[in-house]
Amino acid sequence: MNTIARTKADKVFDTINVIILSLVLVIILYPLIFVVVASVSDPLRVLQGEVWLWPKGLNLESYKLVFSHSQIMIGYRNTLFYTLLGTLINLVMTSLGAYPLSRRDFRARSFFTFLFTFTMFFSGGMIPTYLVVKQLGLLDKIWAMLLPGAVSVWNMTIMRNYFQTSIPFELQESAMIDGCGNLSLLIRIVLPLSVPIIAVMVIFYGVGHWNSYFNALIYLTDQNKYPLQLVLRSILMKEETSEMIAADDSVIRRQMMAEILKYAAIIVSSVPVLLLYPFLQKYFVHGIMVGALKG
Repeated sequence: MNTIARTKADKVFDTINVIILSLVLVIILYPLIFVVVASVSDPLRVLQGEVWLWPKGLNLESYKLVFSHSQIMIGYRNTLFYTLLGTLINLVMTSLGAYPLSRRDFRARSFFTFLFTFTMFFSGGMIPTYLVVKQLGLLDKIWAMLLPGAVSVWNMTIMRNYFQTSIPFELQESAMIDGCGNLSLLIRIVLPLSVPIIAVMVIFYGVGHWNSYFNALIYLTDQNKYPLQLVLRSILMKEETSEMIAADDSVIRRQMMAEILKYAAIIVSSVPVLLLYPFLQKYFVHGIMVGALKG
């Protein structure tokens, strides 16, 4: 088999690329490794700077404190609920918006596409949005976490482009001739053929809901409705850390435990997203590449 001979410049270029990418990998990966290692290490050794790449003085007490703290468990439950229900609402609303905009026989699609796109660049802002949520009676209700962001115009545009480029219009016409209505066509033909882009939307919306705390900070006052990220925010800002540690501990030990408690809380909050991504990774690149094509 004939191969193109690599020049010296090509080899130098590849070597430089490997070195740069290796440095980037270390810069990104090391903080993650350190957080994991510090969360299971002796807090005294962590504070003394002895922990680098390997745990020293294995200690799982921080995880015991995290899982025994009622507010963290409530936040975990709330975040799971917001993520699952919110992602479902997002998928339904995004699909219902993307499908008609992808239909070439929908005469007003250019007009509605312009209206949706306009909101990406010009919005009312935080205060008008808050007033709308207040007038709708959603303050301090779980729907304040789900309805204001029910549709992302960017994601809807990606899904619309996927429908246009990956679902043959002739197939849709054939189904319409056989008696399919638009809703039946969407559910029975379009969506089953759109698994890659749906997987991408699940990642985008799911991670967004899982990491969301700002809406809760603005709209919620009942701590029993707080998502996990807002609870962790309070812990990382040292507002609640002391409440999670035994009162009879010394001041120095309380400070040490508070430090590694932060690392354990970060790990606990990140695990579900890290577990989800490998199952959807095979769809991710394909869905993004096809959905990002100009329609």
